[in-house]
Amino acid sequence: MAGFSELIKSFEKTRDYIRDFFIYGFKGRGDFQRRSSRTYDDEKRRAESWLGEVLRCDDSVRGRQISISVDCGHIYENPLCQAYSARSFTDNDIRLHMLLLDLLADGSTKTLNEIVDGLLEQYDAPFEPQTVRGKLKEYTDEGLLITEKRGKTAYYRRSPETAQQFFAQFEGLADAVRFFSLDDTFGEIGTELLRTADLKNDLFLRKHHYIVHTLEDILLPEILTAVTEKRAVHLRTFSAKSRANPDAKGGSFEAVPMQILSSVQTGRRYLAAYLPAEKRFHAFRLDFIRSVKLSEPAPDYDDLAESYQRNLRRVFGVSFAERRDVGSVEPMRLTFRYDPQTEDFILGRLMREKRIGTLTYTGSGLCTLTVDAFDPNEVMHWAKTLIGRIVSVEGGNDAVREKFRRDIRRMYKMYGGAPHDDLS
Repeated sequence: MAGFSELIKSFEKTRDYIRDFFIYGFKGRGDFQRRSSRTYDDEKRRAESWLGEVLRCDDSVRGRQISISVDCGHIYENPLCQAYSARSFTDNDIRLHMLLLDLLADGSTKTLNEIVDGLLEQYDAPFEPQTVRGKLKEYTDEGLLITEKRGKTAYYRRSPETAQQFFAQFEGLADAVRFFSLDDTFGEIGTELLRTADLKNDLFLRKHHYIVHTLEDILLPEILTAVTEKRAVHLRTFSAKSRANPDAKGGSFEAVPMQILSSVQTGRRYLAAYLPAEKRFHAFRLDFIRSVKLSEPAPDYDDLAESYQRNLRRVFGVSFAERRDVGSVEPMRLTFRYDPQTEDFILGRLMREKRIGTLTYTGSGLCTLTVDAFDPNEVMHWAKTLIGRIVSVEGGNDAVREKFRRDIRRMYKMYGGAPHDDLS
């Protein structure tokens, strides 16, 4: 029987467990409905080995529930970055890694045959030339080794550059990397650079630190490569309803990536992409994307990019609704009331947060925001944060206005009081 290992083979599976059980789920062992309980125990132990200091156990009638509990404004390092340092390897992988770097540690330059012979003679380690060639190419791509061509023969040597040297050479670089290690995008790179140089971030904290974005960063290299090279991608996604079962099939899409969007209201990140099969743009939540694979070049990418920029003029948040392209949309008109003498801050907030809207002063203490958006629901989600100051809602569509009225009626039932209540 195979023994338990803290290392992981599939980051996709690890991402599912950490996200669904420790961040979003607050679930117990009884909620685990796939594979065996032994699998759940192994995954739980594996996550605990990285996240033990930030895991919290709550006992209830449903059993013990495990979740991540951390004050993101008071941590110097994102604990989820540790998952990127736990990839599994074979005995041969780690052996060849150690011996190869030791063989070239003196700064010498060697050919493939000289390296293979050196491994055998100095360490009694017979490796196939093809295996060594693959490892040399991998380390060259990663910058650990430098390759020189002399005629048709390739020579390899260790790169003299190290993180410690760069930190010592450039004043302030270590502090810059400390700051970068807290970034929501690729912050794990800064964290790993600090670990390589045996340094820690002990200077910077972030008030709003969305640590869960680290789990999404595994998707970004493929997406950004597709945008740079103007290629399509194949996406595998799942919905909120199937989150409880990451083994569910979910959706499969051919898409042309345009941009990564971040919501200023929720902090969530989205992939804005064109769906050729549906002839429209769509925004996918990154935490609902299982995997991304590069596909063929998109011959009409430049035309799609121009159309995307036109569509953005009608996007209030991240939603493109069901629009195929820019068309006639009935603008929403929201009238707000404020006191011009004492509440200039309300007008300032409307100016700051109007986004694609146009704000006009319509009378004493009244101003109207006109928004020509694809998805009126996004406008109303924002407008409700000014609920006590809304005078009227016009335009959009009937469903949005009726939903707003229904919400108001429900709020009145909850907080309006009995007919003859005297609160004075």
